Amino acid sequence: MSHSEVVCVAPVGDRCGEAAVWSHQENAIYWVDVMRFLVHRLDCASGSVRSWHFMEPVVALALTSDPDRMLVALASKLVYWWPKTDVRRDHGFSIEGYPEVRLNDGRADPIGNFWLGSMKNNLDTDAELKEGGKGHGVLFRVASDGSVSRWRDGLGISNTLCWSPAGDRFYFGDTLENELYEYDFASADASVRNERSYFAGFDRGLPDGSSIDSEGYVWNCRFGGGCIVRVSPLGQVDRVVEMPVQNVTTCTFGGPDLKTLFVTSASIVSPRGNRLAGSLFSMQVDVPGMAENRYLLDE
Repeated sequence: MSHSEVVCVAPVGDRCGEAAVWSHQENAIYWVDVMRFLVHRLDCASGSVRSWHFMEPVVALALTSDPDRMLVALASKLVYWWPKTDVRRDHGFSIEGYPEVRLNDGRADPIGNFWLGSMKNNLDTDAELKEGGKGHGVLFRVASDGSVSRWRDGLGISNTLCWSPAGDRFYFGDTLENELYEYDFASADASVRNERSYFAGFDRGLPDGSSIDSEGYVWNCRFGGGCIVRVSPLGQVDRVVEMPVQNVTTCTFGGPDLKTLFVTSASIVSPRGNRLAGSLFSMQVDVPGMAENRYLLDE
């Protein structure tokens, strides 16, 4: 397998770019800057970027079964958002304990639920970094009817949520433990069970967000490691893709054939000389990714 040159497609200077989501319908990539409370959209036909400001850190995005509506995870709650009109409406879910804890990475599963994790809040009221900590995070599942269930406690920083091509495995990680986990995923009731270590102890940075390709390989972005590591279904390193910035945060597959990997990055705690830190990057790959899952609306 090969990949092409890494290209900077949007030098937006994000303090903490995250949450890349591909909209096939719009031929566009959405992503966020957690620390500037922004959602960005790159129109791939024109190359233009538009940004929207929210009232809290924006931490995750999902397409929904309504093609005009997105689900947006803020630090404290979920909201519905219509990008074309910029209408926003509360979803109903909010996290207990905010601002001591906050939400983090999240993604829809293959059958329409939204999974997201939480963490000790490492941002002060001005969205500047402060000390985080282990043991405060929870993995939640939010069903289409709004019901919420807890599936994992005692987490440091929740990151990486993706499902195997067959939909029978779920991958999830804890950044502070430098570990990704694998679970059996039962589509009949959207349950996860039989946690086991999938990929741990890799010495290049810490695991941040991930995406998965159609062969079942997880592409894990390494914060502080300056790379993306492609991990086989057996948890072995297949290859390491070098990136032009140190803090690589998350990725998703897009383009008409799902062979464009879009990658976000962060400019915080970057070394001198990382002039493109905080940009959105892309590269062409041989193996296509998986289409974005959608949150199923029950209304």
